[in-house]
Amino acid sequence: MAAKRLHEGYEQDPDQPEDKRMRRLPSFSTVIREAVMVKHMQNLFRVLEPLLRRVVQEELQAGLDRSPRYIERSPETPPVERPAWRLAFRNPPQQPIFTGSKIEDANGNPLEIILVDVDTGSPSALPQALRVELVPLFGDFPPDDRDDWAADEFQKGIVKQREGKRPLLTGEVALTMRDGRAVVSELQFTDNSSWVRCRRFRIGARVVPGSSDGGARILEAMTDAFVVRDHRGELYRKHYPPVLGDDVWRLERIGKEGAFHRRLAQHHVRNVQEFLRMLTVKPDELRAILGDGMTDRMWEATTSHAKTCAPGDKVYAYGAAQVTIYVDSIFNLVKVDIGGVECPLQQLDRAQASYVQRLLLDAYEHRHRLQEADAGMLHGHAAAMNVPLLPNAPHVPAPAPADAALWFQNNPEIDYQVATDELPLPQAPNFSFQWPGQMFNMPG
Repeated sequence: MAAKRLHEGYEQDPDQPEDKRMRRLPSFSTVIREAVMVKHMQNLFRVLEPLLRRVVQEELQAGLDRSPRYIERSPETPPVERPAWRLAFRNPPQQPIFTGSKIEDANGNPLEIILVDVDTGSPSALPQALRVELVPLFGDFPPDDRDDWAADEFQKGIVKQREGKRPLLTGEVALTMRDGRAVVSELQFTDNSSWVRCRRFRIGARVVPGSSDGGARILEAMTDAFVVRDHRGELYRKHYPPVLGDDVWRLERIGKEGAFHRRLAQHHVRNVQEFLRMLTVKPDELRAILGDGMTDRMWEATTSHAKTCAPGDKVYAYGAAQVTIYVDSIFNLVKVDIGGVECPLQQLDRAQASYVQRLLLDAYEHRHRLQEADAGMLHGHAAAMNVPLLPNAPHVPAPAPADAALWFQNNPEIDYQVATDELPLPQAPNFSFQWPGQMFNMPG
């Protein structure tokens, strides 16, 4: 019992403060929880403080606005003066546009900027010269397709070049406008438009601030939006319309160094002129050269594109015996002379048309022997077998007749029996040329 009391007394001994202090200290987990809670509260207050400040400011401002003792005097905004003139491009730029290529208008001429009256749209001129600069714009400027904008809006619509790139628009970007016009002799883009949000550019023109007399604002000009492609695509682009000297791969559906291009080159069809010549004289053979890979739709696209090519004014003559035919650069038949007399194409009978067709094929096979004729003498003649020629047109004398007779029996249905190496000349039983008001009969 004494030992028990001694033990109890030892536990309650006031001389043991260290034991009591140890029992009162918090646990480690409690300390961690309290520290995390304090940290969370501090973060919450840090997030809520700006929100609370803004709410308080808005409420205070709303209360002041409702208070009759507080009157906010806003400065008066001066009315925006409507410009009296604006810049404009006389013609739109020619498309497609490639990087590094000279930009011209739709007619192949340098771009021209003019000054016009805002109300009437008629060209105007100012007595003093104006300094004009060209800038690249985003294709979606201005918003909502508005036809007017503020100067600062136009400034925000200017495209800046990508980091490490040259200025986006180079060339003659600083111009002097005199008498209401300025010509852009050299202009090109240095980067394509694929990296901007709208994937299109515009060309803008504005008067340099301070260059106009009196400081009156002149509204800026801009072109329609367009795509600027990389210059590597220009090496393979098609021409619209093509020209006779263009490589044949400039036509639709014929790729450069592709299967169609190689097949045509093997048959010496290397340019658009040769393509059109074979298309006129031997269309079936041309189709066979291209092979089964050329579908009907592709064939239609290619030939339609080729036919937009202008044949030019040159005319060539090819003669055999008493007949001379005249063709243009792509072998469209424009005139036939028989025995020195011009024969309207619609008046050829079956035998004569067959002979002319054979002569046309022979001329194609020997096209290197064609002689260029005077194009002026064929003015007004049609270039098709089913369209009549103008009567009484002057003609080039045909070659002299051969010594051997070329006539055959008067039956257009039989096979031709030719006595010489020259092509035969068919003759109907009563071949005639009919001109307005008179008839010439040539008995067989």
